[in-house]
Amino acid sequence: MRGYVNIPNTMYVKRCKDCGARPIIAMVEHGEYIVKCPISDNHYHTQPGLIDLDDWNRNNRIAIANNYSLGSLSII
Repeated sequence: MRGYVNIPNTMYVKRCKDCGARPIIAMVEHGEYIVKCPISDNHYHTQPGLIDLDDWNRNNRIAIANNYSLGSLSII
């Protein structure tokens, strides 16, 4: 057995914010699971326990940079 399960494509999950890989579900000690990046153990992973796709999606948002300038707008 591989030790992990691929999440079906029919389920919505965000990709890893660091590398863009689709997450997997991995079993850790004592029958607990984590949702993690398959590429690197240093990327974000959920806390051991139940399969928490909401936590994965919440923590893998790509921050939007607010480096726009309003100086080019003119008021008539």
